Amino acid sequence: MSIMLKRMIWGIWLLLPLWVAAQHETTGSLTGKITSLDHQPLELVSVSLPVLQKGTLTNNAGEYQITGITPGTYTLRIQMLGATEKDFTVVITAGQPTVVDYQLSKENIQALQEVRVVGNVNKFSHKESIYISRLPLKNLENPQVYNIVPKALIEEQMALDLGSISRNVPGAGIPMLANQGRVTFRSRGFETEPNARNGVAGAAFSTIDPANLERVEAIKGPSATLFGTNVSSSYGGLYNRVTKKPYNGFGGEVAYYGGNWNFNRLTVDVNTPVNTDKTMLFRLNGATTFEQSFQDMGFTRSLSLAPSFSYQITDKLSLLLDVEFGQAKGTSVVRFNPYTGSNKTQSVADMGFPYNRMFLGNDIAYQTQMMNIFAQLNYKISSNWTSQTILSRARSSIDGYITALNGRSDSTLRAQVMVGYTAFIATDIQQNFIGDFKLGAFRNRLVVGLDYYNNSNSFDRVSVNGPTVNFINPGNSYKITRADIDALVPNGTPRRENNGDNTYAVYASNVINFTDRLMAMLSLRLDRYENQGVYNITTGVTNGAYGQTSLSPKLGLVYQVVKDRVSLFGNYMNGFLNKSGSDAQGNSFKPEQGNQLEYGVKADVLDHKLVGTVSYYDIRVKNVLRTDPNDVNYSIQDGTQQSKGVEVEFTAAPVTGLNIVAGYAYNDSKYTKADKSVEGLRPALSGPDKMLNFWASYRFPKGTLKGLGIGFGGNAGSASFQTNTRTARVIIPSYTILNAALFYDYGKIRVGAKVDNLTSEKAWSVRLTPQNPARFTGSVSLKF
Repeated sequence: MSIMLKRMIWGIWLLLPLWVAAQHETTGSLTGKITSLDHQPLELVSVSLPVLQKGTLTNNAGEYQITGITPGTYTLRIQMLGATEKDFTVVITAGQPTVVDYQLSKENIQALQEVRVVGNVNKFSHKESIYISRLPLKNLENPQVYNIVPKALIEEQMALDLGSISRNVPGAGIPMLANQGRVTFRSRGFETEPNARNGVAGAAFSTIDPANLERVEAIKGPSATLFGTNVSSSYGGLYNRVTKKPYNGFGGEVAYYGGNWNFNRLTVDVNTPVNTDKTMLFRLNGATTFEQSFQDMGFTRSLSLAPSFSYQITDKLSLLLDVEFGQAKGTSVVRFNPYTGSNKTQSVADMGFPYNRMFLGNDIAYQTQMMNIFAQLNYKISSNWTSQTILSRARSSIDGYITALNGRSDSTLRAQVMVGYTAFIATDIQQNFIGDFKLGAFRNRLVVGLDYYNNSNSFDRVSVNGPTVNFINPGNSYKITRADIDALVPNGTPRRENNGDNTYAVYASNVINFTDRLMAMLSLRLDRYENQGVYNITTGVTNGAYGQTSLSPKLGLVYQVVKDRVSLFGNYMNGFLNKSGSDAQGNSFKPEQGNQLEYGVKADVLDHKLVGTVSYYDIRVKNVLRTDPNDVNYSIQDGTQQSKGVEVEFTAAPVTGLNIVAGYAYNDSKYTKADKSVEGLRPALSGPDKMLNFWASYRFPKGTLKGLGIGFGGNAGSASFQTNTRTARVIIPSYTILNAALFYDYGKIRVGAKVDNLTSEKAWSVRLTPQNPARFTGSVSLKF
């Protein structure tokens, strides 16, 4: 390097600080903090200078900064969905920052970007959601019951699957695992699935890894009015998975979990801004897990990747892109269907069915793959109106062996195995217009939407029955092998078909404030359902195409007895399920209808230290199909089912460091007009009629033990039924499962340990799947 070049470099190096200082002297900056009505910082709020096309988003402390601004007078614009935009006139002076702080002047509303409210002393009571009613409503304004399991509770309990997360929902019960890792829950006497993701269709017929979950929302009651029957396919409600979104800053976490039965799990969470203005944000969550069953056979191995990207394109336009990808290989869990031909009452605990045997080898496994894509475009039309365009596409596939164990006598069983490939593809497109405006003296919050849903399924598989095995005295050769099954496939029963359907819907929901305490919700949905029929690949014939139109209303009323503290609420809600076929006279079946009356009280008192809901509901399902008593080859549509009960939920933080969440659910379900074999009886698979959930934890807030915490809780349920008729009854015993956790946060490191099912209580799901005995899990997490 020449002497001249070296001198030039040294000159530039020496002059650089002077140049930077000069820039600061000739330009100014803008900084501030955005907070809610109750002084909590708001994240991802758009702050911009429109004339300069410069802007940024607030960080998780609610702070923002815009630099390099030419001195002068500008309009500063603050925007978030669901709140009126705010313009300020600001004067920028060279060489010094201009500070503009802003506190929302009305309700603490969360934006469709993930607005995280931090600093709440009751860390388990994050009840605000923009998904429950498709409107930014506070819990005390919402006439519907819902439960939220937040990330803080998921992390503290080291809940590593959806089943463990759901134990915090009153009435969810022991989760039922389907053979490909899919999970379902009980809700008000009905089976309920986690079919919603960020408020729209996001079903997965495979394992859903919770690594990218911010929280789970359990929305109670028939909710087809706003979500449609493709998402809310249960009269008990629906589960909505809210995913983690990118945030304004660099950070992340790597965690390892290990435990009994060779359980190994690694998770990663990395977030970073993409550009200097921090308007482009990226986040990646991922996990890989391997575990064996506590039984003599069985394993699962899975991988999950979930990238997400957000872009504040302008101060009015934002984009969110969110992807879930997962693949897994494993063996089916035990699904036992006892022999009921002996016409007697029996308990699964007394049958002699081995608790720790699968009867199937590890070579009889399945493979699944799923990918869910979610894109959302938000446009601020005006200070009162926002456009929301959503595209969701979900794909799941299952390849391999799916099994069940069917009783052949009081002491024998044989495996039923489905071999082959199945695929499910669903596409959901929504366009919503969300408004917050006044008509006369009355405030209105309105959502009007269009919804198109397409479902496409394909099946290429064969069902076979394995050899009969004595499960009480199985001997040494009781395991059913892959060779046994493969030899039967050529003579099995094939299912080779394609089917699909389209749904076109329009809906509207309006919340009217008659006063600042009295408000009403009026909602209506019109659905046109077109089933494309079943195409038989072997014969080339399509059968069973039909179309149905349904109207679904929802009415709600809320009165705040104590403003922002205590509210009384009531609602009438409707759900429906389309039914194919016709009766003996050729009359086409109508959609099944479930109607709910619900009322109760919600409270948020003692400066948020006590938050709770007490509710009563009565659900009546009509147009249920039942066997025609005059011709067993046909069905008639005059059956009814009633489900009523009480639910109680509360979270509390009575003293600093102590947090409690608890719930109780009582459900009385019965057939009120049905075949005489089940008339007046509780439906099988409806779960226990009484269930309790509880969790309490204490974390030392100061002193030498600061950061150390301990948690204890559990779940209990009364006896229930796998089969319940006048002639045969299979009882699932009551259960009490206790869990404990110990954790310690030290700066960037968190270590934890937990024991699930401390007493090794024997318990079964509604499909008679044995639950794990006492299980220890340890973890270590590094945050950066």
